[in-house]
Amino acid sequence: MATLAASLAVLSLSFPSITHGSLVRVRQAPSTPDIPGTNFTFLGCFTDQGARSLGGASLVNTTGMTVESCVSFCSSQHFNFAGLEFAQECWCGNEIANGGTNATETDCNFACTGNANEICGAGNRLSVYWNGVPPPPPPITVPSVGLWESLGCITDNVNTRTLTVGVNVPGPFTVEGCTQACFNDNFPLAGVEFATQCFCDTAIQNGGASAPLTDCNMACSGNSSEFCGGPNRLNGGGGGGGGGPTPIDVAPVKTGLPTPWSYAACYVDNAFGRIFANQLPDNPAVTVESCIASCQSQNFTLAGLEFGVQCFCGNTLIEGAVPGEEDTCNMACGGNSTEACGGPNRLSVYTSTGNVVALPVPTPLNSSLPGLWEYKGCIQEPNGARVFPYQSILTNNNTIEACLNLCAAFGFPAAGAEFGNQCFCGDITDVQNNSPGFVDPTLCNIPCSGDPIHLCGGEARLQVGPLYPTIYLTGLTALAQFFVPGVVVPLIVTLGINNKVSFVEKFGTSEFTNSTGAYELDLSLVNDFEKTWRTMHVKTDVFCSAGLVLPDRAGRQLTIGGWSLSSTFGVRLYTPDGSPGVNGTNDWEENVDELSLQRGRWYPSSLVLSNGSILVVGGEIGSNGPPEPTLEILPTPEGGPTFLFMDWLNRTDPNNLYPFLQMLPSGNIFVGYYNEARILNPVTFDTIKTLPNMPGSVNDDPARPAGRTYPLEGTAVLFPQHAPYTDPLTVLVCGGSNFGIALDNCVHIQPEAENPQWVLERMPSKRVMSCIVTLPDGTFLIVNGAHQGVAGFGLATDPNFQALLYDPTQPVGSRISILNSTIVARLYHSEATLLPDGRVLISGSDPQTPGFPEETRVEVYIPPYLTDGRQQPSFTVDENDWAYGGQYTIHVTLHEGATDTMRVSLIAGNSMGMRTLFPEFSCNGNTCTVTAPPNAHVSPPGWFQLFVLDGPTPSHSNWVRIGGDPGELGNWPNFPDFTRPGLGPL
Repeated sequence: MATLAASLAVLSLSFPSITHGSLVRVRQAPSTPDIPGTNFTFLGCFTDQGARSLGGASLVNTTGMTVESCVSFCSSQHFNFAGLEFAQECWCGNEIANGGTNATETDCNFACTGNANEICGAGNRLSVYWNGVPPPPPPITVPSVGLWESLGCITDNVNTRTLTVGVNVPGPFTVEGCTQACFNDNFPLAGVEFATQCFCDTAIQNGGASAPLTDCNMACSGNSSEFCGGPNRLNGGGGGGGGGPTPIDVAPVKTGLPTPWSYAACYVDNAFGRIFANQLPDNPAVTVESCIASCQSQNFTLAGLEFGVQCFCGNTLIEGAVPGEEDTCNMACGGNSTEACGGPNRLSVYTSTGNVVALPVPTPLNSSLPGLWEYKGCIQEPNGARVFPYQSILTNNNTIEACLNLCAAFGFPAAGAEFGNQCFCGDITDVQNNSPGFVDPTLCNIPCSGDPIHLCGGEARLQVGPLYPTIYLTGLTALAQFFVPGVVVPLIVTLGINNKVSFVEKFGTSEFTNSTGAYELDLSLVNDFEKTWRTMHVKTDVFCSAGLVLPDRAGRQLTIGGWSLSSTFGVRLYTPDGSPGVNGTNDWEENVDELSLQRGRWYPSSLVLSNGSILVVGGEIGSNGPPEPTLEILPTPEGGPTFLFMDWLNRTDPNNLYPFLQMLPSGNIFVGYYNEARILNPVTFDTIKTLPNMPGSVNDDPARPAGRTYPLEGTAVLFPQHAPYTDPLTVLVCGGSNFGIALDNCVHIQPEAENPQWVLERMPSKRVMSCIVTLPDGTFLIVNGAHQGVAGFGLATDPNFQALLYDPTQPVGSRISILNSTIVARLYHSEATLLPDGRVLISGSDPQTPGFPEETRVEVYIPPYLTDGRQQPSFTVDENDWAYGGQYTIHVTLHEGATDTMRVSLIAGNSMGMRTLFPEFSCNGNTCTVTAPPNAHVSPPGWFQLFVLDGPTPSHSNWVRIGGDPGELGNWPNFPDFTRPGLGPL
């Protein structure tokens, strides 16, 4: 089996912010066409090197080639084989000739230009379809034609011809037709070459010599039973003509052409490569006028004719085109014997602009590269594999700069261009681990599809270079430990203001028949399994519901929506009670007949607004049901239905579930959904600003780009806000999926900046279904999820155990540290929850995937700030009900430093709506005054964990409420079977 070697150009890069162009991803299997009246089926992937494996009719379509159109074309021409190559070429024949052999099926991997879901071969590879008709007997070398006797196979050269006069052969191309044409022009020697070319002369010129007969191995295009030479090889014959040529009266057309076309010159073709990029199918009836008309109809400004039957189009000449002698363009057009249509390797060129731009021979772009990129050379692709994992096909616009900028924008430190239109991205280790090494630079010899004067690799060759990679810091110590045996597979885990942790799970659909749907964990009793868990109850299924902590006096916990039927309308409330070591008695309260959503919702999101009411957004009408593209407010306003339809939710379903919601310092609302984001007015919910789309994967399919919300699930958090809270707020989103291929990056944006743009940072591994926890020191812990798949039952099988620390104070590209791994596979519906002592509770996983259990085990993760042996500080707070802008006293005990190195942080929510604040404070001795945030836009009303940090080390938290209860949720709902904490101070 013939095997292609591949060469790429690898380059080094920096990380500029760029926009992202359209890309095509090849991922489909070969298709069997459904063409009425034919029975073509896929035969396999075949080599096509040198002489054509399918040498009959051909068709090129740079924008609309499909398997069906090629098969239909070949069938209409009465050919039994159809082959597609290079995404846009169709070749026909009645046999696989000239040494074409089976190749590995995956070698054919180019998407068809007319249907990205079909394969159209590759470079030197044909996707072959066959109608089952057996091929004819193999061709023979014709021994004689009349008085002409075969002289065997003779060498030839495109620059110094053995037989120097090319002639046109009317009708189908055959040996007999060529000898007749030479006889008619009074030549005694005739030769056929490359299946379609006929040459005549009075003697063998320029050192032509005998060659092995097997070198002449191409069947005649008009008679597959005869050989018509080969590449640089002539089947020659003599004895049939006279002593010399009669003048051939042909000339270029200089009058009567359509305005504004005119004749330019005779140009040399193939001195360094083909000088036109676009060739039309050979036409035995071609004329100058018909060629110009074809090129003009496709908006080209240049037309060229060669060999009597060939028409080419373009806007520039390429590959170092130079004018030739005018009398070498001496072949008559097939459709008009008085017009010159080029000659052997000569083109009669016409222009519609009066000018001909001839570009030089392309060279590697090895200077003036963007950013910090460096050119490194031409490298070999491994047999049957790739050096780099990410491929984008830029059919008409690939350039080295575009490829480098694309890879840099997605954080890749190495890039390569191949086959003119392919851009590859990866890591330096990919080059080291996957490539056989560097090769002769001349093997990277194909011009870029968008820059014909520079090279973009070759056949299985990449042009490449090293770059400046994203830095992943290591050396920080963290620790994962088993914490407590579990009794539930939690779906929502919330730390209450009683410093206990509530767990709710599926109810009625749980894998555990005795589940009550809700439990509470007493952190102080984890060494006593019988006492640490308190059984609680829900009445409807909370699967895929939304969760919040309310700003009322009791810090009630709220879940809304659910799995199906009445549970999707569910509104459930729990008032935390008891204290560490002392059981509470309260339970979850719900009555869907009294208190419910206006619209049933599965996978909605919720947010406490600045006015203290609750915004509920999106979801579907039950599990995987129709979209519910609306939003509504709780408590439900009076006056009938008040939910609002949102076209952007309707348009992006089903990839917008659990949308990201955040209050912005302006008082407006940020919403992120699928791969889009916008800012909403908090009163009318009209769109104020549509933000740029979130970049996803470097090889996104533009028709179906990667996303960040369920089921392509990533996680969003806010960067910490620091007093005086004047800096633009930043939204961070990490992880997601390209419909099964997890994303390996985080993106962040400042939505209210003057020109907001997403900035991308690579993570050291791919992650979907990520969990992010805001930590007291302003960093983020990223855990859980999978390297592949999407959220849902059985849809991910490769868990990601790697824990990461994201530090927003570090420069972009140096913010992520690799920590010690977690212990348990945590896939669909896993959680991570900040505890009062600064540790992180890790729980859940409901994958229903073979090999991965419904996970009840609970871990605790110890971040680096608790592993260096420092003693945690402590403090007390005089008041825990804070008004905006108020000043409040705390008393601190520090063991490692002084108050001049101390920090104070406030963390709201460990469900939806997480937010971190670093307020202003001053100290006199160990008594410090903390200034509360200024308003409900900077800090929506709610309960916060207040921490003191002694250097890097946090204290245990105390709870404070900031902003009161402006929405008067303490008096809601007004039903006797619900506990209402009332209004007023604590």
